[in-house]
Amino acid sequence: MRVTEAMGVRVGPPKKRDEGWFTSLYAAEYAHIVRYGLRRLGDGDAAAELAQDVFVVAWRRRVEVPDRSLPWLYGVARRLLANQWRSRRAAPDLLPITDVDLARSAGSPGADATVEVADVRTALATLNELDQEILRLVGWEELTVSEAAKVLGCTGPTAAVRLHRARRRLAEAMADRPAQTRRSPVLVTIREDL
Repeated sequence: MRVTEAMGVRVGPPKKRDEGWFTSLYAAEYAHIVRYGLRRLGDGDAAAELAQDVFVVAWRRRVEVPDRSLPWLYGVARRLLANQWRSRRAAPDLLPITDVDLARSAGSPGADATVEVADVRTALATLNELDQEILRLVGWEELTVSEAAKVLGCTGPTAAVRLHRARRRLAEAMADRPAQTRRSPVLVTIREDL
């Protein structure tokens, strides 16, 4: 670790941001970052690679990592994905519906839940990227609105408005489907502390 002297003051990462700190951060948050990537990429290897890249950035910028690190790490992952997508110049399928999702028969255990998830994913794919991201951050990643705001780089009230509008648009997208396949979306309870 390189430490420089500036006017008699040691400049460098805080002592607590050493390898032990990083190992603890990695152990606590790695699975969350992999799931974040998996939901957006649909590929386990790509999600694991994204998580590795996120933690490389976390190590390099460890002095900037806040104590409540998960929203910060999600923000890094989001920016890394945006950079990858821009470099490819083509938007990926964000939430592919796998053959496994469609293979369950109507009478099998969990078939209704699978159909509902597929319905939500299909409706979600019709929304713009910002609507999809705020819904995923709050619904799937279980962030508060203020934590999602940090990931998105906006204020808490702005994120709350975006979330409200995105929920409304998702409900409209769910209602626009044919009557025989229409179901109400099943969403997790959302924490909205600002």
